[in-house]
Amino acid sequence: MGTNFIGLDTAKTQVLADRLNDLLSNYQIFYMNVRGYHWNIKGASFFELHAKFEELYNDLLLKIDEIAERVLTLGHRPAHAYSTYIEKSDVPERKDVHDGKEAVNNIVDSFASLIAKQRELLSLAGDAEDEGTVALMSDYISQQEKLVWMYRSYLGQ
Repeated sequence: MGTNFIGLDTAKTQVLADRLNDLLSNYQIFYMNVRGYHWNIKGASFFELHAKFEELYNDLLLKIDEIAERVLTLGHRPAHAYSTYIEKSDVPERKDVHDGKEAVNNIVDSFASLIAKQRELLSLAGDAEDEGTVALMSDYISQQEKLVWMYRSYLGQ
């Protein structure tokens, strides 16, 4: 059993890097969806949602960078092609969404997918004694659970 340059098992970091790249793909598609919602939103909630979507896509962009850098820290290469993202993402690409409730429903669904993937990564990272990935996933999960509650409240759920 070999270890990488930060002292983690190389076989386990390969699995983690693969899962992080899967997560990265989902984040990239989610990010572009939210950009589209921001650009195309119409209706009575325009001002509120336009600003909220901008806040969300800025946060997603930061997380995308953190995930890619975590893959590099583990000694692997982050995925960096949209063809890969579309192929690997469970978050579906959304086009021409103008309705605020539809956009918010899509956001809630996307977060559900991301949170499930992050919980799986949290468990794998714990088994690999990878505290860096554990901390990242734990932070993301707690932040996003609160966002899901807020977006669901907006929808009256």
